[in-house]
Amino acid sequence: MVVEEITEGVKNLAVAGDAAASGGGGEGQRRGGGGSSNRIQVSNTKKPLFFYVNLAKRYMQQHGDVELSALGMAIATVVTVAEILKNNGFAVEKKIRTSTVEINDESRGRPFQKAKIEIALGKSDKFDELMAAAAEERGEVQDGEEQA
Repeated sequence: MVVEEITEGVKNLAVAGDAAASGGGGEGQRRGGGGSSNRIQVSNTKKPLFFYVNLAKRYMQQHGDVELSALGMAIATVVTVAEILKNNGFAVEKKIRTSTVEINDESRGRPFQKAKIEIALGKSDKFDELMAAAAEERGEVQDGEEQA
């Protein structure tokens, strides 16, 4: 099933500290360096929804919080990801910022405004417990324990 493949892909994902270390900075890395390594830039065309949900969980495990960011039509995707994490008890909302950014478009010949959203989420009190339960459900070994 697709969700299991995505989960497996996220589980094997290595999160680098900066965009240069990951070979050019794609999803989840702030372009231009100097930024936080816990930012996920969400697209509504590049990856499936649950890729971002699982990636956000991974970032919260590593950093304690995550910042989801999107422009234009991808805003609905970012809001959905945040709501899934909150409604399932994994995250608490810390901050939401909205703004507009000016995009230069060669074909139009002039710049135009695009909506932007940034949602900061932190680990919920139940986050570690929920992640451990999910890992146990998948049959993974935690903290060096041996399976019987």
